[in-house]
Amino acid sequence: MKKRIQKITVFQQNGSAMSKIAGIKRFGGERFVLKVINIEEKLPHIIEDASKYLPKKIDADLVLDYLKHPDISTDLSRMCQKEGIPVIASGRKIAEGDVFTPSTCCMLSRHKSLGAYGELFGAPEINLTIKDGKVEKVDVVRGAPCGATWDAAKKIEGLDAEDAKIRYGLEVQFFCTANPAGWDPITGKSPVHIAADIHGAAFNKSMKKS
Repeated sequence: MKKRIQKITVFQQNGSAMSKIAGIKRFGGERFVLKVINIEEKLPHIIEDASKYLPKKIDADLVLDYLKHPDISTDLSRMCQKEGIPVIASGRKIAEGDVFTPSTCCMLSRHKSLGAYGELFGAPEINLTIKDGKVEKVDVVRGAPCGATWDAAKKIEGLDAEDAKIRYGLEVQFFCTANPAGWDPITGKSPVHIAADIHGAAFNKSMKKS
């Protein structure tokens, strides 16, 4: 039976979601149809009514919010809540609406309401094939939408498993497109460091299984 294609609308400002869009296209194949709404104009600090920046209706199964202006994001989340459309806004703090706000894209847990996107993208899940103490192959089941999970996996194939355990997180940092300046005051880490830790944990989990 042919799988249903998921319609995703991506909201961004000045190309803020381009790396994620590219990753979804690379690794999602024909599972998704993407519509991108890009806001390029200079915005006021406070927007009381963001309707002029948003479409009158959103025809989507899922909305990805990579906007930078909190007022537009708030109105977008309200709109999607009324229309019953789930929203993912990684690294954001949105108090209104029904929004998934993981600290980073690769911290998104599984949720049935997110459909095919939630199955393929989010907290990394990998399967390791280890032979003679070396990583022979890394199969990515689920990973970051920027593609760092897949790209870093290719870099550790052929390495000694113990070396690969450390190397995987480092490679993820090179490919991660999160803002390295966005330090978390609680953990004292940037999103890039958090991504490395999460992928390192995924490697350890798979290594124990293998």
